Amino acid sequence: MKFLPFVFAAFIGIQTLSTLQAADLMSIYQEALAQDTQYRSARAAYQAAQEKLIQGRAGFLPTITLSGSRTIQQVDANNVFTGVGNINPQEVTIHGRGVVLSATQPIFRMENIVIYQQSKTEVSRADAQFIVAGQDLILRVAQAYFDVLDAQVDVEVAEAQKKAILKQLEQAKRNFEVGVSTIVDTNEAQARYDLTTSQEIAARNALEIRKRTLQGIIDRLPENLAGAREIASNLTGLRYNSMDEWVRTAEEKNFALKIQQAAYEIAAQEVKKVWSQHYPTVDLVAQYSDQTGVGGAITGRGIDLISKSIGVQLNVPLFQGFSVQSRVREVLALQNRALHDLENTRRSITLQVRQQFLNVTNGIAQVKALKQALLSSKSQLDSTILGQEVGVRTEVDVLNAQQQMYSARRDLAKAYHSYLMSRLRLSAEAGELDEEVLKEINALLLL
Repeated sequence: MKFLPFVFAAFIGIQTLSTLQAADLMSIYQEALAQDTQYRSARAAYQAAQEKLIQGRAGFLPTITLSGSRTIQQVDANNVFTGVGNINPQEVTIHGRGVVLSATQPIFRMENIVIYQQSKTEVSRADAQFIVAGQDLILRVAQAYFDVLDAQVDVEVAEAQKKAILKQLEQAKRNFEVGVSTIVDTNEAQARYDLTTSQEIAARNALEIRKRTLQGIIDRLPENLAGAREIASNLTGLRYNSMDEWVRTAEEKNFALKIQQAAYEIAAQEVKKVWSQHYPTVDLVAQYSDQTGVGGAITGRGIDLISKSIGVQLNVPLFQGFSVQSRVREVLALQNRALHDLENTRRSITLQVRQQFLNVTNGIAQVKALKQALLSSKSQLDSTILGQEVGVRTEVDVLNAQQQMYSARRDLAKAYHSYLMSRLRLSAEAGELDEEVLKEINALLLL
């Protein structure tokens, strides 16, 4: 018992450490897998769609029904002959019961064959839809995550800029008091400080909104997210080097395109299903019947019957009021619409792949340029501060140099996040976005 306080203290320490430890992109994604309502809804729809195959297969299996009845009849026996020519004027109560067992085994039903083919296509479409839902979850989590990081960068830049301008403002006031600078420098620093204060307020409000957006996915308010400590130098490493390779991969693997292809196949199968109503049906039919009190209303006395039958039943549709022909024309038009939708989806995906590929390649160049711009801005700020100390630069020059450096730092972080997001979107359009790709992006983020 004397060790319990130490154990409790250690547990509290671990809990505090885990709270303070920043959550990375993968850990947020793992939370979203369990908490996101859109993904859970997609999982339920996927599970429901798996039953389509069983329902489609049921058309090949026998249908068995069991029915029973229990009756009591009061028969007025007047005018009912007894068989010797006399009339028996009396009422007779007849108790009847019946049990009928029927079984029908389809031998040939073209409609059932098409329905089974449709069920397999619907299951394949549901599989692709669930994968798309998983990819959409990754994109939504990553976008919300990077939005929070961007907002955090805005707050950090506003805080650093406000702190630096406050120092410049205090210095300007001291210089004015001792007479080495004019009131113009003080007013300029004060105006910059007030503007930065308002920008900080706006940045904090935007950060809170972005956090609430992420909260809607993981069902908790994120407090501390891990950001990039260092921008990666080697940003190449795409799986395919050329745009055309990405386009070909998307045409083969994109799951949104597979969903639309399945929709077209279902529409084509619907034409076959409607047309199959012109086909005859052949069934094997069997029946067992056990009845008592049969015919009592006619003879005045019921008889017991047991019957057994088995045979083949043929149904040939001859005329249904032209409804089948009209329905065929309808589903043919719907099939044509599905074909156009498929081509439109293919073109849209091709366009998206090209755009995301350009976003990735241009993002690499932009990140490299902004890294160099940040280094140049730091050098410029150091030179400007040194120039102010020797009297060749003014307070305004220092403030402008600081503003430029902070802007370069913010732009670099946002460009890096945008580049990582473009890589995820490119992988999604190519049909290759999964947890492994997300782990690669998370590794680039945590360098």
